[in-house]
Amino acid sequence: MAIDYVIDLDCVPKQTLGTEGILERLKGLDRARSIIELYRQHGDDRTPKEMGFEMVRTAADGSEETQIIIVQHLLDSAEELKPLEHYCDGCPANRTGDPFGCMGRIGYPLSPFGEAWLLNQLPEPTDTLVWLLLREGIMKFGYDGSTARRLREDSRTIFSEARTIQRVLGEITVNSDQVFEMTFLLGHIQPNHAAILLLFFNGLDRGQFEANQIMNIGTMPLDIREEYDFMITISADDDQTTTELKQFLYALYLAWQLDVQLLLDV
Repeated sequence: MAIDYVIDLDCVPKQTLGTEGILERLKGLDRARSIIELYRQHGDDRTPKEMGFEMVRTAADGSEETQIIIVQHLLDSAEELKPLEHYCDGCPANRTGDPFGCMGRIGYPLSPFGEAWLLNQLPEPTDTLVWLLLREGIMKFGYDGSTARRLREDSRTIFSEARTIQRVLGEITVNSDQVFEMTFLLGHIQPNHAAILLLFFNGLDRGQFEANQIMNIGTMPLDIREEYDFMITISADDDQTTTELKQFLYALYLAWQLDVQLLLDV
């Protein structure tokens, strides 16, 4: 399970197989490779045609159905991606340089280190303009974190840490449930929201923006957006969640640069 995200730039692969079709094939390929590796680790030399596993699918009415998935079928389905891979070469939405690099994921459960890192990127009162924007957003839109808190309390599937961490930022206190809510639980991320999140999480250099630019960041011309670099780098000390959050923010940056939404499946 994971947060899946896609930079929603139109392209031939998406027109051919659909965004969901590509994602399902990529997930299936990862699952097939994991199953094969598991079989091999246990000394089982069966071919993928002879390997199978159970998968529980939940229907729209809430009912569950258990299916037997043959590994070879997943590999065969993933083969349909190969004729489309060359379209990814040089694509401006390709954040990794690999085929279908416009797509990524943040694996569950999220680590407390990743949650703390994201929370620690928020602006302090000394970053006056962006801090005021954060305070106004929390108050205006009522980001209280209650939706994320219910997910945290229900199980350890999404969050590995049962406790909510918080940070005092002048006259406001922000916690990790609020951060998760305003980032991942508001639906697909539009370019204006992407830019604001990048300012909140230090993906853009806050010192480069005047008040009027921040207020009109959603309508900023594309050639002007190109002048702003992505400010976050991955460190060898980062744990997996932190690394994947940083990769997500880079995808958010590219979506803002291209003026397209970032699709989310949480």
